[in-house]
Amino acid sequence: MRIAALLSTSVLAVALSLPGAAQTPNPGAMSDAPANAATGANAPQPVPHRGAPESFAPLVRQLLPAVVNISTTQGVAARPGRPDAPETPQAPPGSPFEEFFRDFFNRNRPGQDGQQAPPGRGPQAPPQRRAQSLGSGFIIDPAGIVITNNHVIDGADEINVILQDNTTIRAELVGTDPRTDIAVLRVRHTAPLPAVPWGDSDTANVGDWVVAIGNPFGLGGTVTAGIVSARGRDIRQGLYDDFIQTDAAINRGNSGGPLFNMRGEVVGINTAIYSPTGGSIGIGFSIPSNLARGIAGQLADAGRVRRGWLGVNIQQVTDEIADSLGLRGGARGALVSRAQEGGPAAAGGIRNGDVVLRFNNQEVREMRNLPRIVAETAVGSRVPVVVWRDGREETLQVTVAEFPAEAQQAAATPNQPTPRGDRPVELSGLGLRVAGITAENRERFRLRPETRGVVVTEVAPNSPAAERELRPGDVILEVQQERVTTPQELQERIERLRRQGRATALFLVEGQGGQRFVPLRLAPPRGQPG
Repeated sequence: MRIAALLSTSVLAVALSLPGAAQTPNPGAMSDAPANAATGANAPQPVPHRGAPESFAPLVRQLLPAVVNISTTQGVAARPGRPDAPETPQAPPGSPFEEFFRDFFNRNRPGQDGQQAPPGRGPQAPPQRRAQSLGSGFIIDPAGIVITNNHVIDGADEINVILQDNTTIRAELVGTDPRTDIAVLRVRHTAPLPAVPWGDSDTANVGDWVVAIGNPFGLGGTVTAGIVSARGRDIRQGLYDDFIQTDAAINRGNSGGPLFNMRGEVVGINTAIYSPTGGSIGIGFSIPSNLARGIAGQLADAGRVRRGWLGVNIQQVTDEIADSLGLRGGARGALVSRAQEGGPAAAGGIRNGDVVLRFNNQEVREMRNLPRIVAETAVGSRVPVVVWRDGREETLQVTVAEFPAEAQQAAATPNQPTPRGDRPVELSGLGLRVAGITAENRERFRLRPETRGVVVTEVAPNSPAAERELRPGDVILEVQQERVTTPQELQERIERLRRQGRATALFLVEGQGGQRFVPLRLAPPRGQPG
């Protein structure tokens, strides 16, 4: 299986036609309660519900004029040495057509199989071919503002918007946001264009009816219906994943098209599908309107997006991490593995090891909620941040900055004297052998000049450290949020935690992927009873 971005017809996209009228549910299944249901105060109460619409036709007639097809063209250079050669059609590997197509096109290329290039023509630069792709979009403002996916128009030399009456209008690209895959276009027309309103995606409940309209396979104005299958899906497409999942058929060419609720409001932008073949299997994903609306508004107004930025590296809070921190209520929030030096978080007092529980009065249920909440916060606003620190909640005030255009590199720590190279130590029960950061170890493990801590030199197989994927060359910076600088200091901290009856210890480790917190089981040293 794979997640497929729903490009235009030339890539992967969204929506198949379904009958306009939904089937009327079985009246027996719609009854308030079974005939033999229990009665009395403890009997289950009937759940109020609405039946399926007799037909989607009245709603669709209202919406179709505001949904557009998007056609883009892009120059593509022909292959060097074969300027006049058409592209060979792709046949399945091993198919008899594969060899047929190869032979046929080779015979018809100049210079192949004895053919001569036209006389008087020397070597020429490969000409440009025109690749065309098709996608979907919708008009959100009668003045001609059109919303679509960024991947539909990415790299296009020319963008055309095709209205329902087949009027084709050259479009101007107003702005794009690759992080959320949203693009805004503008078209000029002699009269106001039909437009559709944004809806509140937070009110779209699992099980609600939705309608998708788009341009699958270049067929134009195709309508499909289904329900909201799930909310808050993370499909690993970016930091701000919060997709609506639907079973309304989504296919190639539907990218950028709208997902409507039964009030005719846009609650999502159809963007991706989950499919083994690239065709619809009833698992499609839409960008929620409450995320898309703010992004599209900024693009329409300024041509770019300003996002809130906190300046932290975060990781998921696991049950073991929650236990090691004494976090009440189980695993929740976002663990700060690094508050970037000079960033808004550090300036507001957030430290490494803090667990962010609430940001700007919004609960952070898990790690992936925090980037989206911060990004949607107004740049320059001062907001309350509730963190878990030292066994209790603490409220800080942080001023949100603008997300840097490029990944911001934290300033290097000024050079300090290298700590003395204490003898290596084996941390029994953890499966680790560690040493001080000497000049020899710095060169052996290619450590940065400013790195401080204790370096891992060996990891025993099948040990707690191996289970957590610690590797030689990783540097232990902290244990239980206390800095360590020598192997002996690290060993003393671990023994102290064992005497306190701790089952796990929380290590801050720096490796090739950056800093992360690692909970390690404090197994008893060899030779001691378990």
